Amino acid sequence: MASAKLVKSVEALSALAHEGRLSVFRLLVRAGKDGLAAGEIGRKLDVLPNTLSASLNVLANAGLVVSRRDGRSIIYTADYERMSNLLGFLMEDCCNGDAAICAPLAAIAARAACC
Repeated sequence: MASAKLVKSVEALSALAHEGRLSVFRLLVRAGKDGLAAGEIGRKLDVLPNTLSASLNVLANAGLVVSRRDGRSIIYTADYERMSNLLGFLMEDCCNGDAAICAPLAAIAARAACC
């Protein structure tokens, strides 16, 4: 039987395995903790409201985004803890003791704007 961590990781990867959903998630990651209103996401990505709504639902069900109401708007943010857990899961068994294998990933993390 698959572990809960494996199941959650598969759900998250499945949600991200669509160009539109991945674009939404990456935009929200860049937006930071303040997040973005649904309408702003749609304008920035030129996505129809019904398509965006479906994408946000899939991402929310996978635990990758959270929403909150702010007046008449719904603000979406990336769930950074969930993202970190997914990245950690993917890296858990990396390298098999050979740090050179993961060195390019460390370089990417060092270049990231948040790091």
